[in-house]
Amino acid sequence: MTRSAAHDVLVRRAADRMHTEIDWLDSRHSFSFGAHYDPDDTHFGLLLVNNDDRVTAGSGFETHPHRDTEIVTWVLEGSLVHQDSTGHSGVIHPGLAQRMSAGSGILHSEKNDAFRTDPDAPATDVHFVQMWVVPDSAGVVPGYEQLDIGPELDAGDLVVVASGMPRHAGDRAISIRQRDAALHAARLRSHGGTRLPVAPYVHVFVARGDIELEGAGRIAEGDAARITASEGRRITAGADGAEVLVWEMHSSLG
Repeated sequence: MTRSAAHDVLVRRAADRMHTEIDWLDSRHSFSFGAHYDPDDTHFGLLLVNNDDRVTAGSGFETHPHRDTEIVTWVLEGSLVHQDSTGHSGVIHPGLAQRMSAGSGILHSEKNDAFRTDPDAPATDVHFVQMWVVPDSAGVVPGYEQLDIGPELDAGDLVVVASGMPRHAGDRAISIRQRDAALHAARLRSHGGTRLPVAPYVHVFVARGDIELEGAGRIAEGDAARITASEGRRITAGADGAEVLVWEMHSSLG
């Protein structure tokens, strides 16, 4: 990891992330996850997990439990089939915001097998980012929500994907049960730019392409920047554009 001169930006390069690779899964972890544990790298702000996953066709995560976690999944390529113990199911594709609140306890599966029931779905790998934040209340009733926000993303600026913050009540895509956090996404055009939120903690993940982060330099695909005391730094996409996921957080686990 590298810090900017201002000492409030920590850049974690893709090659430095913890890596899980098995026959059907290639996953890079921004924080401690599963068998990969670093006591000094368990979270940033309220963000517990930022996994960059690739799952082969016909495979996926079999039914498994979660509790007291807000889980947001963002698909970059392909499609992912979600099913859970509350009866919710859906096919997540690029541009679709999806959230599962584990609450008091939930079982779910995530499989790359949409092609088995949809002849128009290709049998290709799915690439997605899964993010977990801690909720502000424990033991709530589990829930699920999804919404297609592709048209909003086409505008080329930050879009509120998921939020529990009161000020986003009118413009968020989906809700999360954390009043101090919001996820934004942007599909920046070639050399297009935007300003990051002003917040005590901002996490920027470059899902595609590359960006220039004001005061910190180039952030490439798969890299992330952890910004403390963010004052709204500007990000600018490279020649091929970029897709970024930005967490705005106003408190931390400590």
